[in-house]
Amino acid sequence: MRTVQELGRAVAERRHWLGLKQGLVATEAGISQECLSRFERGRSEELGSRKLLAILKILGLELSLQAISSDTLGNTTKVSGDE
Repeated sequence: MRTVQELGRAVAERRHWLGLKQGLVATEAGISQECLSRFERGRSEELGSRKLLAILKILGLELSLQAISSDTLGNTTKVSGDE
């Protein structure tokens, strides 16, 4: 994922797959349903790391980081680590 919008869509897809209501997830995460709705629809540029991590935990997800490098044209290439 490269954008907040993609992350929001992934959260929405997982929530739907689990059959969880937006209001329940929002309440458990300590945010409003409207805040979660905006995030899932890509209408919220900033959610905050604590809120995001709370949502991911409720959905049984975790955040994973992967290093990338950029060339001068703006294209990105994955950098493999010690695998």
